[in-house]
Amino acid sequence: MSDNSKDGARARQVRYAQELEGHIDWLNTFSGTALGVLAVASGIYTYLGVSSLLDDTGALSTFAALAYSVAVSVGIFVFWSYLLRLYPAVTTARARVALLGAMGLGSLAIVAMSSWLNAAALAGSAAVEQHLAKTVQDYQQSLERAHEIALTGQALERDVARVRQSFEDLSEQEATGNLSGLAGRGAVFRVLRQKSAELSALEAQIGQQSPLVETAFAEGNAILSRMRALTVEPGPVEARSVEFSEAAVRLQGLITQMRQLTVAPLVKRAAQDLAASVVLPELDSRTAEGRSDQAATITSVLEVLGQRAMTLETAAQDVAALEPAPEVVYTPISSADAVILYARNFVPSWAGAIAIDLLPAVLVLILAITQSVIRHLRDGSAVEDTLTVAELRAAIAISREIEEAPRDTRRPPAENPKDGKISPITGTKPTGTKP
Repeated sequence: MSDNSKDGARARQVRYAQELEGHIDWLNTFSGTALGVLAVASGIYTYLGVSSLLDDTGALSTFAALAYSVAVSVGIFVFWSYLLRLYPAVTTARARVALLGAMGLGSLAIVAMSSWLNAAALAGSAAVEQHLAKTVQDYQQSLERAHEIALTGQALERDVARVRQSFEDLSEQEATGNLSGLAGRGAVFRVLRQKSAELSALEAQIGQQSPLVETAFAEGNAILSRMRALTVEPGPVEARSVEFSEAAVRLQGLITQMRQLTVAPLVKRAAQDLAASVVLPELDSRTAEGRSDQAATITSVLEVLGQRAMTLETAAQDVAALEPAPEVVYTPISSADAVILYARNFVPSWAGAIAIDLLPAVLVLILAITQSVIRHLRDGSAVEDTLTVAELRAAIAISREIEEAPRDTRRPPAENPKDGKISPITGTKPTGTKP
C-alpha cells in the first residue's frame, strides 16, 4: 500500500474518532443531569419504602426516612459518577477487571440498600394483598378438610345404626323363641336389649353433632367470604389487614371446633366398651337344659358382639387416621417483607426497581466501548493529524504574531551611554566620551 493510501486511511480514522468525540461531548452536557434525576427518583421510592417499615409516623421517623433516602440518592450519584469518569479512562485489562469488580460490589450494595425498598414502594400494597389472598386459600383448604373429616365421622352413625338394628332383630327373634328356643324376654333377650340400648345412645350422640358441624361450616364460609372481600377492597391495606387478622382468629377457632366435633374417638371408645362391659343376667330358665341353652346362646351373642365391636372400632380408626386439616396461622407482614416473600409474582416491579438503580451501568459500558474505539482509531496518528480546524487556526495566528513582532526587540542591546556604549535608541555614541 502506498504512503498516500495509508495517509488517507489514517485521516479517515481520525475524522471518525473526532466525530465520536463530538458525540461524547454533546452527551456529557446532560449525562450528569440525567444521572441526578435517576438518583433522586430512586431516593423518592426509597423514602416510600422506608416509611412503610417504620411504625411511628412522627417527625423523627419522617426525618429518619428522609435522611436515608437522601443518603441513597447521593451514594448512587457519586458511585456512578466515579465509574462514568474512571472506567472509560483506564486502558489496562487488570484495571478494567478491578473496576468491574468494584462496580459489581457497588451494584449489590445499591440493591441491598435501595432496590428492594423501591420494589416495596412500587408493589408493596399488591404484595400484602397477595399475602392475604394466599392466607384465605390456606384457611379455605383447612376449613374444607376439617368439614370433610367431620362428615366422615358422622358417617359412622350408619355403621352404629346397622349394628344396633342387628341386635334389635336378634332380640325380637329371642322373644319369639327362634334364637335360644325359649320364647319370652329372658336372659338372652335382656343382653341383646342392653347392647341395643347402648348403641342407640351412641347413635343419638352422633346425630346431635351433625347440626353443630353444619353450623360451624356455614359460619366459617361466611368469615371466608368477608376475608376475600378484604383482599380486594379499596383503601389502605394496613387497615384492612387489622380486620383480616380479627376474622382469621375467629375462623381458626371454628376450625378447631370442627376438629373437636369429629365422633371417631367417641365411636372407638364405645366399640371397645361394647364387648368389654357386658352385664350378664341370671339365667332364668326353669330347667337345667334351658339354662344350658341360654348360656350357649349368650356365648354366641358375645362372640357376635365382639365381631361387631371390632368392625366399629376399625371404621373409627380409619376415620381417625385421616390426614388432619392443615394448621394455618395468619402472620401480618410489612409491604417490604411481602415483596420479598412473593417476589416471583412481582417480577416486573422488581425489574423496574433494580433498573432505575443499575441503568447507569449500561452507560458506563457504552462510554468505555466508545473510548476504546477512539483510542484505537487515534493509535499511530501524528499530532498534526489530530488537530482540529480551530486548533490549526489558533496555531497559525500564534505563528503570525511571532513573525510580525517588532524587529528592534530582536536587536542586540546597545552600549550603555555611561559606559561609552552605543545607545539602543539612536545607535550613536554619546558626546563627551572617549572613542
